[in-house]
Amino acid sequence: MSRAINLSAAPAAVTTLCAKHAIRISSIEPLESGGTRVVLLSMDGADSLRKRMKDQVLTGPVTRSGLYMARRPLPFDRH
Repeated sequence: MSRAINLSAAPAAVTTLCAKHAIRISSIEPLESGGTRVVLLSMDGADSLRKRMKDQVLTGPVTRSGLYMARRPLPFDRH
């Protein structure tokens, strides 16, 4: 299984549910085709989110934006 999940829910709804259940997000982005792509930090978190949102998991192809910068940790500052 993958830590990445495509869901037919708004990013805010996914973020709220993950915060409520202490599921840690690595990266989250809205999909051009509608919905949200979320990558979790652990397989356990991904399994938990899949179970909680089983009716909203997108199984077919989705369109991601080539211009969207997903949330990532800040780069290491060498100074």
